[in-house]
Amino acid sequence: MGRMTASSGRRVLLAAPRGYCAGVDRAVIAVEKALEQYGAPIYVRHEIVHNKYVVQTLEKKGAIFVERTEEVPEGNIVMFSAHGVAPVVHDEAKRGNLATIDATCPLVTKVHKEAVRFANDDFDILLIGHEGHEEVIGTSGEAPDHITLVDGPSDVAKVEVRDPSRVVWLSQTTLSVDETMETVDALKEKFPQLISPPSDDICYATQNRQLAVKQMGEEADLVIVVGSRNSSNSIRLVEVAKLSGADAAYLVDFADEIEEAWLEGVTTVGVTSGASVPEILVEQVLEWLSVRGYADVELVKAAEESITFSLPKELRRDLREEAAALVAERTGADRTTPSGQ
Repeated sequence: MGRMTASSGRRVLLAAPRGYCAGVDRAVIAVEKALEQYGAPIYVRHEIVHNKYVVQTLEKKGAIFVERTEEVPEGNIVMFSAHGVAPVVHDEAKRGNLATIDATCPLVTKVHKEAVRFANDDFDILLIGHEGHEEVIGTSGEAPDHITLVDGPSDVAKVEVRDPSRVVWLSQTTLSVDETMETVDALKEKFPQLISPPSDDICYATQNRQLAVKQMGEEADLVIVVGSRNSSNSIRLVEVAKLSGADAAYLVDFADEIEEAWLEGVTTVGVTSGASVPEILVEQVLEWLSVRGYADVELVKAAEESITFSLPKELRRDLREEAAALVAERTGADRTTPSGQ
């Protein structure tokens, strides 16, 4: 039997936006720049972003990923991942005589600042998020005495507060939009005076990727989400796909994890990727599908994204100083020897 073509009615719906968000892009570039600037090794506390391929690629370039600050030898550089860390981690770095580069996503930093502000005003803070996730640990650490974790609607019944008139909810940035609002509605029923954060904590990228999958799920028989098992936003995309009408949805790190059996009786395949996934991994999935007769690709566009974040301030400062030194060196002598040679 010859290879089937797009005329067989088989097609791929490709989500847009998908893949890297601004916070992930910034964090990955920060590791690469730090390695260029200071040389290997650069220690990174936790995975810089939750993606197996990205972590392996950076390890090959000289990044060393550690679980605890204490694992970093004294006098080295440690970078904090995009998920953010609690204040106690900054203290650990100081005690270990470590230079720090903070690659926390600015949208996570925003939630940290909200937590500090509401704690200072003596509010009880109900943090909607997944227990044990790095982002939740970091945010909770900003005000541990004021924060109670609420892990989904089923957690609401057991939540207790000191004063129902001084309660606010915040959330992890990578949750399911619909489930979070379900949790908020249940909390408001229990605490009618519950205050909402000044702006939605679920980040723009999480919302946009879920929106694209919702549109896709209505037509797709099967949805393939490229992403790692520990990526909260990628797992949510699988859930959203199923809830939106897809018969099946699977999470894969790489194209070779897709099973031929998933394609049985499938005409339309939806493809998307989590916010920490490089586009090359999506291209490999599209190629895998194309070889099996799914060569017709249609874009499902849910939003335009143009947000970018500047590099962590520690890198910007050092890169400026390096540039200034180079200019001084070049203008100060006709013949110079490049540094590091």
